[in-house]
Amino acid sequence: MFAKNRKPYVDAREEIRKSGGINLWFSRFASGTAQLVGHPYMFLFAVVVLVLWAASGPFFHFSDTWQLIINTGTTIVTFLVVFLIQNTQNRDAKALHLKLDELIRSHHPANDDLIDIQRLSDEELDELEKRYEHIRKSCEARRAVKVSEASAKPGTQPMPAPKTPAA
Repeated sequence: MFAKNRKPYVDAREEIRKSGGINLWFSRFASGTAQLVGHPYMFLFAVVVLVLWAASGPFFHFSDTWQLIINTGTTIVTFLVVFLIQNTQNRDAKALHLKLDELIRSHHPANDDLIDIQRLSDEELDELEKRYEHIRKSCEARRAVKVSEASAKPGTQPMPAPKTPAA
């Protein structure tokens, strides 16, 4: 059973691996770079570079070229890292949505309409949010009726009201 459910994933992965291509290379490069750039030692390295640059200021008489070096370097690094991190976040979000879609699909009482919900427009998401807000209020009203009925019966303990997070 487990191997049968895993087959589409394995097939898709093997097909991508066979085709190779720039997308596979770039996704691996982006993931590796995002991991490297996000490491605490990389932050320490950046601080050391800035300290060395600042300490070299008197040697270069705080010239325009001295300032241009740090400005250009940080701009290029920032520009490239933004795209790499965005690629990694997009893939992570897509993988998370696919996992959630699979959980929704496999859970029989779940509403299958929620699969691919991330592709809805903002207006459609607002309408869906209103629908679920109405469902939540209905559930709270039913729960309040049950609590009041339970407290009205002699010799019964009232059910505690559910804790709702503060908005």
